[in-house]
Amino acid sequence: MMAKQRGGAGGRRDYTNDSPSLLTRAVNSVFAFVRLAEFEILFVLFFLIAYIIFKDLTSRPEYNQILVKQPGGPDWWPY
Repeated sequence: MMAKQRGGAGGRRDYTNDSPSLLTRAVNSVFAFVRLAEFEILFVLFFLIAYIIFKDLTSRPEYNQILVKQPGGPDWWPY
């Protein structure tokens, strides 16, 4: 049976400074912000995606033909 090593020079150093690293604090701050502003982030993303889809749909030539007066067509909508 092996004996447990207690302290001493061969063991792991015990750091008295237990503060997290800069990277850990930065990641925790980002996650805290996302939890705080989750609704606002989703709100903006919804409108951004809707805008991109709308721009894609309205850039097609067949959609633009709706807005152009067709020659010889019915005049049930005078504009």
